[in-house]
Amino acid sequence: MRRTGLFLAAAAALCFSGCDAQSQSKLGNILGQVATGATGTPTSLEITNGLKQALEIGTSAGADRLSAKDGFFGNLAVKILFPAEAQKVEKTLRSVGLNSLADNVILSLNRAAEDAAKEAKPIFVNAIKQMTIADATNILLGNNKDAATQYFKRVTTAQLMEKFSPVIANSLSKVGATRYWSDAAAAYNKLPLVKPVNTNLTQYVAEKAIDGMFLQVAQEELKIRDNISARSTSLLQKVFGYADKKK
Repeated sequence: MRRTGLFLAAAAALCFSGCDAQSQSKLGNILGQVATGATGTPTSLEITNGLKQALEIGTSAGADRLSAKDGFFGNLAVKILFPAEAQKVEKTLRSVGLNSLADNVILSLNRAAEDAAKEAKPIFVNAIKQMTIADATNILLGNNKDAATQYFKRVTTAQLMEKFSPVIANSLSKVGATRYWSDAAAAYNKLPLVKPVNTNLTQYVAEKAIDGMFLQVAQEELKIRDNISARSTSLLQKVFGYADKKK
């Protein structure tokens, strides 16, 4: 063990004195993994536990980020806008000077999604707990970098919709979205020669909120797969280091 430590120290000293910055960075990552024991072939149990650990970290961070104020409204990648079939409503409202009404609708939709996102974490945690060794191995060593996200879509979408819908319905009412939307739709539908718009606002926001949640989870998954510094424990380093070698 002492000899290994001396060898690593000598190798680091030689490279950091004579290598370029990129090589130094790569060696630093390798030495960091060796120093934390992140080497060797992980067992099936280690793969399962490592992946579950990574996904708990990622889904927790994603849910926390989206459930914060402006988690949806301030993030252009997930911000909820007027429904596609109602964008003509927004355009018409703005053209007749009702910008504040249109803005209030958009803000209230996103506030409702932020409220609902708080309910996602326990659903993801439960899905992670039910993950089998076969699930974990396929996710870790498969060809798709969003394999975990696809797993979550498969096993949590129905639960998320069931859990999100009443929260969103309540939130839409609480923040005035139902009223704003009714006012906007009513103002639009009174215009001559327009086809009346009737959108199920709760279902629309729930679907968009779930889409946003999975987008955030995919970003967290990619971060752990591709960013060595995001592997914050020796188990993550070992498991995902092994997956790197298998690419």
